[in-house]
Amino acid sequence: MRRLAIRPGGIGDSILGFPALHHLKPTAVWARAEVLPLLPYETLSIETSGIGLLGVAQPAAGLIERIQSFDEIVTWYGSNREEFRAALSGMHPRVRYCEALPPDARLHAADFFAAQVGAPVPALPKIEVQPQPHRLVVIHPFSGSAKKNWLLENYQKLARWLEASGRAVIFVVAPHQVLPGAKVVSNLAELGRFLAGASLYIGNDSGITHLAAACGANVLALFGASETQVWAPRGERVQVLDRGDLDALHVEYVLDAALAKTGFLQNHA
Repeated sequence: MRRLAIRPGGIGDSILGFPALHHLKPTAVWARAEVLPLLPYETLSIETSGIGLLGVAQPAAGLIERIQSFDEIVTWYGSNREEFRAALSGMHPRVRYCEALPPDARLHAADFFAAQVGAPVPALPKIEVQPQPHRLVVIHPFSGSAKKNWLLENYQKLARWLEASGRAVIFVVAPHQVLPGAKVVSNLAELGRFLAGASLYIGNDSGITHLAAACGANVLALFGASETQVWAPRGERVQVLDRGDLDALHVEYVLDAALAKTGFLQNHA
């Protein structure tokens, strides 16, 4: 069966949906362009597919034929838009609509998405990568929302203290993020390999933290604004520091946790 899965969402949301996607065994996936390098399927970016105007304007050239080339469509995109559902169902007889995660959800997002398609729970997102060994402590100090970020000056102080303890540290950022001296990585598959080879990854509640966890990195995640019950990264080497208020998370406390995590990896390598 040729099955198309349409999966919107940012990096973290998309990665938490990977167990659901893999259970579906789709022929193709349409998702945000930045996520496509992580997917082992035929892919097309939602941005260029023309699906975004469905139900609003005439279908883009070739969209109907492309949609009808599949035997089944499973979509998380547009499921709450009546005009979209009417237009897509008019183009294809077999469409399954998956609702978005409700704002008051208490179930972990990965389990919610997995349960929608009958995948096993608890769901553990995994991305198979060949680690790029370098043994550095990698810090990604940003996210998609300022309220999720521990202060940059705290990360910089943490980096100095880690270096004083004999750990080599590197900051990584996306191309649109500015941090002098940081490693800039635009391709998520390349970044995943780099993170998987680190002695430790430290970051906020962000898509890159979910990427590190799914790629098998040794992860220390700092949470404040989000519900860890719903949005915490999942992985075999993940530790979440949740104090409810990131401003109250002291550098000394994070340092102790980071040193313990690097020690764990050295003793179990």
